[in-house]
Amino acid sequence: MTDDSTPLPATGCRDAPVLKQRGQHEVFCGLTGIIWLHRKMQDAFFLVVGSRTCAHLLQSAAGVMIFAEPRFGTAILEETDLAGLADAQAELEREVARLLERRKDIRQLFLVGSCPSEVIKLDLARAAEKLSLQYAPHVRVLNYSGSGIETTFTEGEDACLASMVPVLPETDERQLLVVGALPDVVEDQMLDLLSKMSIDNVKVLPARRADSTLAVGPNTSFILTQPFLGGTLAALGKRGARHIPAPFPFGEEGTTAWLRAVAMEFGVDITLFDTVTHAPRARAKKAISQASEKLDGKSVFFFPDSQLEIPLARFLTRECGMTAIEVGAPYIHKGVVGPDLDLLEEGPTLSEGQDVEMQLDRCRAAQPDLTVCGLGLANPLEAEGLATKWAIELVFTPVHFYEQAGDLAGLFSRPLNRRAKLRLEAAE
Repeated sequence: MTDDSTPLPATGCRDAPVLKQRGQHEVFCGLTGIIWLHRKMQDAFFLVVGSRTCAHLLQSAAGVMIFAEPRFGTAILEETDLAGLADAQAELEREVARLLERRKDIRQLFLVGSCPSEVIKLDLARAAEKLSLQYAPHVRVLNYSGSGIETTFTEGEDACLASMVPVLPETDERQLLVVGALPDVVEDQMLDLLSKMSIDNVKVLPARRADSTLAVGPNTSFILTQPFLGGTLAALGKRGARHIPAPFPFGEEGTTAWLRAVAMEFGVDITLFDTVTHAPRARAKKAISQASEKLDGKSVFFFPDSQLEIPLARFLTRECGMTAIEVGAPYIHKGVVGPDLDLLEEGPTLSEGQDVEMQLDRCRAAQPDLTVCGLGLANPLEAEGLATKWAIELVFTPVHFYEQAGDLAGLFSRPLNRRAKLRLEAAE
């Protein structure tokens, strides 16, 4: 396949200066990732080792009673555990035994730390290793940290997937590994496009079930679907797998560039690629055009939240006609988002990390047409007259690939439509 890649702007943002911020930040902790991961991995269970505060967080965020245990729960640490007065290891083993006796469907059990080990007085890595030996081969026990001290919002998924990579079987088979949790319907659309391009040996991490044929080795090429998976990228690299850099599949342009990168890696004929992508590309362009009428010519300001900010800024500026004022992200990993930075026209301030008061000052001074931020900042900014978009909604809503491109644009246009209607009503 020849390189018919998307033309780059005259000056992209890969080498643009980055404003480094290390002050107070406003973002959920990595425990939140459990809410979508437990739905994706159908025979996994997430046991959070933490306090009642952590239980309340998950209960509130998921909208369900934590003790109903859909596929997650909390092993609550009492004061005696935190003070080191009780044998936390023995207590955890009893909780796990009761859980696995009651839930015979569990094949993967994740011990998720809500605090660093020095706080909870328990080495979860050693606990997971011991329990995995005890319950093998029926149940694999792994651990990762979802602590708000060590992780932010979407890093919970990264930590979870990275914990799975070292225990994957070895394979020499030539294959494509697609990395990142997607809604099943979106994953099926993606697999169908790859199959039509004759790329058939495709595996997905995380797999829907633990008994899949998922393996990794030197003939594995992998591509990310989420821009917050830097730790998983590093873990796969250590296993000898090859990373396929690409813009992320948001919108028509991003999806086409993502698929083209895979097609080039696997030698897909350009005529076949164009045949497979022609119709869905046309549908995506039409849907984006209809949904983004209110976005053209408007400005957008991103607070750091999900790490989706850079690919989304690329989508909004290149496909929806918006102007980015500031694009803030918790971390900027150029090995991950470099291709999107290449496509993002130079101009916006790139900021990494957060000093929330200073960033609020910049946002108020800029008076953007749309501000993308976390829940904690949205209502105060709305009260000040700024239209906002909840960043968290972009993680929970299907937004990847062609068929969701119009919905993605609509997520940004709806706040502006709502603001216009409110102004009209007020004028009447």
